[in-house]
Amino acid sequence: MEAHVTGTTRSPAQLYALIFGAVLTVAGIIGFFYNSEFTSNKEVRDAVFGILDVNGWHNVVHVLTGILGLAAAGSYAASRGYALGLGVVYILVAIWGFIIGDGDSILSIIPVNTEDNILHLLIGVSGIAAGMATPAVADPTTRPATT
Repeated sequence: MEAHVTGTTRSPAQLYALIFGAVLTVAGIIGFFYNSEFTSNKEVRDAVFGILDVNGWHNVVHVLTGILGLAAAGSYAASRGYALGLGVVYILVAIWGFIIGDGDSILSIIPVNTEDNILHLLIGVSGIAAGMATPAVADPTTRPATT
């Protein structure tokens, strides 16, 4: 299947799903080396690379959203849905994080800080952009026969 605009074999949404799927999966796995505790105690958190607050729940969210992206990357329609859906969810999470503030937790279990919120916002905006850059219907994959 050819992409609509890029001239590559993958649409912008498929590239987004593949790249962010891989990055989120790896980030979630790395996060378990920093903190793997599953608790609602807001004080239990560690910062990955000294920047991004995580705990076991936060890591699971990243691993699951990453695996969904990797699964969606092979399908034109699924990757577009993933990019748009994840984009909306991550923007909402970023807004929620900005509202509750640095050092608090979403749903009392997922720690966030300002850096997390900015990263979530960038992931969300990128998802919306990739989804919008991918037409709802893929270009036909067959070409007219030439004589």
